[in-house]
Amino acid sequence: MKKFILSTLVIILSFNLGISQSAKVDFSQKPPNIDSLLPKIKAEKNDSARYYLAMSALTISETNPVEDMHNSEAILLHGQKNNDLVCQLLGYSCLCYDYIAFGNQVKSLEYGIKANQVAEQSKNERLKTFGKAMLALSYLTMGDFDKAVSYNKGAIEAGSKYEPDIISVCAVNDMGTIYLAMNKVDSALIYTQKAYELAIKTGINYWLTSTYLQFGSIHAAMKNSTLALSYWKLALDESTRIKSPKFASIAYAAMADYFYANNQKDSAKYYATMAISSVKNTAFQTLSVGPAKLLLNIYRGANLDSAFKYSEIYRTANDTLYNIKALQQAQLISVEEESRQGQLKLEEEQASEKQKENLQYTFIALGIVAFFMLFIIFSRKHITNTKVIEFLSVVSLLIVFEFLNLLVHPFLEKITHHSPLLMLLALVALAAMLIPLHHKLEHWAVNKLVEKNKQTRLAAAKKTIDELEKKA
Repeated sequence: MKKFILSTLVIILSFNLGISQSAKVDFSQKPPNIDSLLPKIKAEKNDSARYYLAMSALTISETNPVEDMHNSEAILLHGQKNNDLVCQLLGYSCLCYDYIAFGNQVKSLEYGIKANQVAEQSKNERLKTFGKAMLALSYLTMGDFDKAVSYNKGAIEAGSKYEPDIISVCAVNDMGTIYLAMNKVDSALIYTQKAYELAIKTGINYWLTSTYLQFGSIHAAMKNSTLALSYWKLALDESTRIKSPKFASIAYAAMADYFYANNQKDSAKYYATMAISSVKNTAFQTLSVGPAKLLLNIYRGANLDSAFKYSEIYRTANDTLYNIKALQQAQLISVEEESRQGQLKLEEEQASEKQKENLQYTFIALGIVAFFMLFIIFSRKHITNTKVIEFLSVVSLLIVFEFLNLLVHPFLEKITHHSPLLMLLALVALAAMLIPLHHKLEHWAVNKLVEKNKQTRLAAAKKTIDELEKKA
């Protein structure tokens, strides 16, 4: 169970670092204001550029998951309103991740499934990698390893079809995490090694700390103590390079747990103390809970002063963690209410747009009817030559065809899944049905209305002759 928890923690941390690198934003920096960012996202037409632009607001899951959730909701609503699948995917994916942080596996799975559905609809391999990787992460935290393996393999496959980025590299590393959680150590080692080689080859190395941590856990499980300690020390070096007290504390804590399990209490005390010191007076002070508890267990009954000292550190860190969780839960309620209000507003806007669209269709239909009525009235009361009638019949055919195209286009897109070939065939079939009708109308117009005009001319000529005869 401990191994599973550690593995889950590693994948979560590595994935979050992946978000930071892919967005090309310093993980420690505050993201841009979401309200000022949305107009820039809307103006950007390039999918890849828009992807990274939106990602720049989604790099704070570890430090402030509530704000990250707020930004994710805003980007999701923007994507729904503007039919932007890139923003929809990012919104759903990050909400999936944030709900894992809040321990809500049901909500996490719900958003993970939606993210994967949007990714598949987009037919974009980059989005597929992200969506499937997030769904795999959700299943991993639920302990459904078979689905976690299946979806993560799908993420790796999609990620192999474009130039590697941090998400595709993380998907390979995450496979090692999943296999480690399943206690399939050999498979975990293979994928972690692949992830390391890919990171070195591509230069996407910001998250190497988590890879080294994973190597350490794998070799500890294989009883290779020298290699395990070497990799944990490499993780410490990397945490210094990227200036991450969080990962430094995690690495120290892993080493402390290892020495404590092997009854090397002096080493365990040293590394547990370093784990606490590395996050002292930082946003990650709650990571002191585990190391402080370990020190409390070591000193209990042996050194009362030290035991009291670390019991206070443990209590303070635990209280801080509890208070943060309580505050986050309260903030979460507010964010979810804002999301509900945003969804209602979006539905109202969509209903209003639909009403306007229906009115436009009504006016177009009335216009077509009015056109034909005027055409018939004009043809009956005025002299019209054959060419004018033929021209107007072609115009009417085009108007009717375009009107029908407007009506059936959304339906065609749905049943053909946006396939250009199938849509073309459907429109050709529609034209094939309209053309015979057009020929019949044209025949009626030319033969009936022109004949009527000839009779009108003859009547007019006869009337003129009668008048001339009377005058004569």
